[in-house]
Amino acid sequence: MTAPALEKPTAPARVAPADRQPALPVPEPKAAGRGTGGTTPARRRFLQGAWAVSLLAALTVGFVGYLFTLSHIQERHYQSTAYKTFRDQLGKAVAPTGAAADGDPVAVLDIPAIGLHRAVVVEGTTGRDLMRGPGHRRDTALPGQAGVAVVFGRGTTFGAPFAELSKLRVGDRIQATTGQGTFTYTVNVYGDGDHPISDPVRNRLVLVTGDSDWIAGSTVLIGARLEGDPEVNPGGRPATVPYDKALAADKGALATLQLWTLGLLGAVVAAVVLARFWIRSAAYLSIAPVVGALLWAVYENAAALLPNLY
Repeated sequence: MTAPALEKPTAPARVAPADRQPALPVPEPKAAGRGTGGTTPARRRFLQGAWAVSLLAALTVGFVGYLFTLSHIQERHYQSTAYKTFRDQLGKAVAPTGAAADGDPVAVLDIPAIGLHRAVVVEGTTGRDLMRGPGHRRDTALPGQAGVAVVFGRGTTFGAPFAELSKLRVGDRIQATTGQGTFTYTVNVYGDGDHPISDPVRNRLVLVTGDSDWIAGSTVLIGARLEGDPEVNPGGRPATVPYDKALAADKGALATLQLWTLGLLGAVVAAVVLARFWIRSAAYLSIAPVVGALLWAVYENAAALLPNLY
């Protein structure tokens, strides 16, 4: 007899341990086009643009603040220093009576009718010269000398010494002190950019400023006659340059502005890099004075590109 076939034993069913936790769900892949942190490229570009616009707005507001506040402080500081220098030159009888270097003090103006006292007149009428105070046009006589003396002055920024010039009336007195003495002029005629002053008197003074306290489009001219005899005019005056004209912009400042701007950008980059390897607050505080000085230089050169009587 044959032995009955043995049945193949079946493997016992595996039972999952009671303490085994269910499998974690497989995370879905990120949607295409999303950056880190859930920021889309479009949103990132928007934020970058917003930062750029905010920075530009801050720089613009800072420039306006410089023009209407800090520039006045800058002009007063120079006036104070220049007055002491010129007073010392008068005491030593070495004040210039002929051609002088740009920015050098050559006279002192007093116009009581508009509250202008001890205003130091510098040589030159470019935008940079007029940042220091009223400027003497280099190709004309000095106040008190034989001939016509022409003095420009700003009406809005950098102390605005001629802001009230249009309020002068016929008969008002103007006093000028130079290395040749003190001289008195009497206002007698007005003019503007379209109607130049016409006066047959040879020895006179012409004061020039912008016709607006916002953005000047023309000029205001005040003519005054010299009382008494003039002093000798030594002549030998240099010719004017294009930047000496009324309402001219000092385009020569453009290259300097670009250099200072690059320096400012370099300082900002240096601050950011330094903050990555040092204490952030300490890095920013150490670079802040440098950035402030460079920003001031940028604003000053940008102001030179504005009309010189502004």
